[in-house]
Amino acid sequence: MVRHGPTHAKAMVGWTDLPADLSDHAALARLNAHLPDVPVISSDLSRAVATADRLQARPRLPHDRDWRELHFGAWEMRSFAEVEAESPDHIRAFWETPGDVSPPGGESWNAVTARVETALRRLAHLPEVIVVAHFGAIVAAIQHAGAMTPTEAFSHKIDNLSVTCLEFGAAPRVISVNHIP
Repeated sequence: MVRHGPTHAKAMVGWTDLPADLSDHAALARLNAHLPDVPVISSDLSRAVATADRLQARPRLPHDRDWRELHFGAWEMRSFAEVEAESPDHIRAFWETPGDVSPPGGESWNAVTARVETALRRLAHLPEVIVVAHFGAIVAAIQHAGAMTPTEAFSHKIDNLSVTCLEFGAAPRVISVNHIP
């Protein structure tokens, strides 16, 4: 799994379709050299699509909206501090006890993990695939592969243009997280 290029936004960016900054050609060259020559699928948001497009000479699968970032609803494009000033208990519960709590008009962590697990099942027929996605989708896949609690999964840092390697099958496992090629 590859996290898309940076957006430089200082807010909660979920389904807002911000572009990725893909100006770091050296980082993209290292990423291309590191990744296997296997099919690529991405979220349908432009920051993931553009990043996937930069993974040269690899077969592309259709974009899949189930690989989207968490939907922040009314919190979308707002800072943590701004939302905390209005709803401190709500936003703390959302981040500190991920599960059924959702932002107003957004989705809960449990909804994200169910969506990502559905996307993973659709890829089960492929021996290997590169998924270009977002922090939340990658963490949800880590949670599934590592049989972790949401809190354990959320403890992982996922940098832009980093690679997380997961194995699914008879015994799913996390191989590496947040590798910067």
